[in-house]
Amino acid sequence: MKRIFAAVAGATLVAVAVTAPTAEAATAQSCSLAPGSVLSSGAQNNGGITVGWPPRNVGQPGPIFGVFDPGVVRLSTSFTSDAYSWGATNHGWVVEGDTLYYREYTIDLMNEIMPDGPAELRPVGGGWSNYKAVEVSEFTNRTTAYGLRGDGTLFRWSADRWLWKKTGSAPGFAAVQSMALISKTSTYDTFLANTRGGALYTIRIPTTSPMKPIVKPVRTGTWQGFEKLVASKCGNYGTLLVGIDKDTRTAHWYAVGHANGTATVINHLSVSGPSFKDPVYFRWGGTPGIDPLNGD
Repeated sequence: MKRIFAAVAGATLVAVAVTAPTAEAATAQSCSLAPGSVLSSGAQNNGGITVGWPPRNVGQPGPIFGVFDPGVVRLSTSFTSDAYSWGATNHGWVVEGDTLYYREYTIDLMNEIMPDGPAELRPVGGGWSNYKAVEVSEFTNRTTAYGLRGDGTLFRWSADRWLWKKTGSAPGFAAVQSMALISKTSTYDTFLANTRGGALYTIRIPTTSPMKPIVKPVRTGTWQGFEKLVASKCGNYGTLLVGIDKDTRTAHWYAVGHANGTATVINHLSVSGPSFKDPVYFRWGGTPGIDPLNGD
């Protein structure tokens, strides 16, 4: 099966063994993740795109210049990278000021934007000044967007590039500091979220209406130091989680077993930095059919 991964140049890639919640299901799996970022210059950090099996690189590690204007991006969703023999097409959504934008562009093998390739920077809508998180879950049969407003209301949309239709909302998430998507299925999405008080929760959001998130505690303390969580699949049912502490410019790496409330297995793997100083971080992903997240 064709597989696409992306990583950030200079970041530490961690190969880990994830311990499943039960001994019968325990398997050793290697996995890696490095968070993408938007630099203050407007460049988007990219560690090269790996495609095929065995993998081969179709891009040079390093920044992609000219993706955004300097200093305007405040929030970013995951970005999807579709790799080809000549380069890649990347797309995702960002918040600039009060406006949410859809961004799509193509790069060649030297990470330079191709002026004659597909390109979009189109506004989705305004009213985003008070939002503190935005993410999009792209599954094979749907594209679902989520936005966390500063008053703690979590909104949901059905998304199609720059056309978003609101499909629900739920209050009660004012304490949430960061949210990382860890599962996407045909019937629900799940986030792992940390709070200002240090707690760690899973937030499962069924695709049904009305929107009724299911919140379960995972840990009660010590997670307040991370301003950003980024996650990727690890093993059959686990997650490789990165917590970014912008105060110390470090990233903590965790192997997280399949979500099971307070019984969820979490192993601290390592710390890397102090190079994590970019203003905005996000996750690089592949096309929906080959970009599974199975953490819950």
